[in-house]
Amino acid sequence: MAAISQLLAHLYTMTLVFFTILILELVIFLRSITDTIYDKRPITTKQYLKLIDQKNPVTRFKTTTTAGSINPTGFPETCAVCLSTFEEGEEVRKLIKCKHIFHKDCLDTWLQQDSGTCPLCRSKVLPEEIVMKFRQHRNGQQPEYEGSDEELIFLLSALHGNYIRRFL
Repeated sequence: MAAISQLLAHLYTMTLVFFTILILELVIFLRSITDTIYDKRPITTKQYLKLIDQKNPVTRFKTTTTAGSINPTGFPETCAVCLSTFEEGEEVRKLIKCKHIFHKDCLDTWLQQDSGTCPLCRSKVLPEEIVMKFRQHRNGQQPEYEGSDEELIFLLSALHGNYIRRFL
């Protein structure tokens, strides 16, 4: 009789684990459908910087070959954010729309703190909806989880697996 009750307890636990994982899969599936339709999730800092890099790739500053790097007086341009002169070989971003040049780190910091515009002419560097999604992340409107949904399912199933092994 004890063996039958123990077997039923194991079946009950296994059923609970199965349905929990099934419900998680359904929630993740529904969330992925609604996110593709509405795409309201905030953009993380890592994703935001990747989008900046895609739109305006980093290059190395070269005094002789960088078009527009020498002003009419013959002196190299300075970064409008930090106000220091560009040095040969430094990582710079040349904005596609307005052609202004900045140190990579200076511009990235500026774009994370400001409204996604050029520090000099205020032309948009990224579309407004991307900047708004990043602001949502920065202001903490949704919890940050940068892992994948599959990792979450694996973690939960591993936890349930340890729970089941205790009873076996």
